[in-house]
Parts: sequence; C-alpha cells; structure tokens
Amino acid sequence: MIKYTLITFIFLFGISCADKTKKSSKDTATPQTVENSISDVDQNSTEVQEKILLGVQSREALEEAPYKEWFDENYNDYKVDKETLEAIKPLLEGVNIKIFMGTWCSDSQHQVPVFFNIMDKAGYSYDDFTLITMSRDKTTPANLEKGLNIINVPTIIFYKDGKEMNRIVEYPIHTLEEDMLQILQGKDYKNPYAE
Repeated sequence: MIKYTLITFIFLFGISCADKTKKSSKDTATPQTVENSISDVDQNSTEVQEKILLGVQSREALEEAPYKEWFDENYNDYKVDKETLEAIKPLLEGVNIKIFMGTWCSDSQHQVPVFFNIMDKAGYSYDDFTLITMSRDKTTPANLEKGLNIINVPTIIFYKDGKEMNRIVEYPIHTLEEDMLQILQGKDYKNPYAE
C-alpha cells in the first residue's frame, strides 16, 4: 500500500506545468470548478478527488480550502527583496496584469502566492488585475486564453497602454521581483520559453 501511495504522490506532484499534450477542442468543465478523479495505480484502491478552479477568479478563492494551505505557506514563507521592491513600486502606474494559472500546478501554487506577496508589499491596487485559472490542458470554458499563446502556467502578462510589455512563464529567470523589474523597466527580458 505504501508503494502505491508513493507512486501516486510522485505522479501527482511530478507533473510539469508545461504543455506536453495537444489542447482538446472541447472543454467539458464548468466555469467555476471541476473535480478530476485520478485513479491510483492499484485498481482496487480509492480515487483521489482534486478540485480544480476554472475561469476568472478572485484572490479570495485561493485563500479558501483546499487551496489555502499551499497559498498561505508560499505567501508567508517568501521574503521579498526590499531593494528591488522599491524600484518596482513607481513602475506599476498604469500597468495591467493578467495571470493564467492552474490550481493543480506546483509552479502556480508556488509563484502565484509569491506574486501576491510582492504586489501587496508594493501597494498594488489590483484594479487592473485579472486572475484566470485553467484546466490541465491549458484551456478555460470561456476560451479566455484564445490568441494569447498560453503554453505553460503560471503565465504572468504585463500590459501598458493596451499592449503586452512582456511575460513571465512558468518560473522566473532570477527571482520574481527581479524579472518583474526588468519587464517594467522595458529591458530585454526573455522568459525560459521565448524564442
């Protein structure tokens, strides 16, 4: 039994948040949540229920069970670089931010709470912010990802004057606040998947 539990644990947490499969042409999930059954290796074992948020969400949705545990832990454990934060603050004026994430994705579970920690300390108002949660195949019921080339999550997109400045994809090159600063300063930033 321990062997099967360990295999299931490795399977669930070892899945990358990269797009390794083709997007399905039909999204059968509801706009808010979907429960996925992931069968254990043993056919006689019980199934693990996973509740996945889908569509536009509020931050508060991530601060509720079952997401609260990883949100609070990663938010509270991250120590923001205060010097970089001070450089970010004045550059946030007029910047719209859109995050695509998966509540099932370990990179999203880490980076999104860290993002909120940084932005809270920067005094960001969230008036121009959108949080979008996706299925495992990087889709949403309302096709909010259409035309945005979302291949990995989390994807944090920065906009100014209606145009994309740049994006952080899956994980930062340096730290989240250092990468944000490069983007907000208009420097030549390339995420790990940029060509």
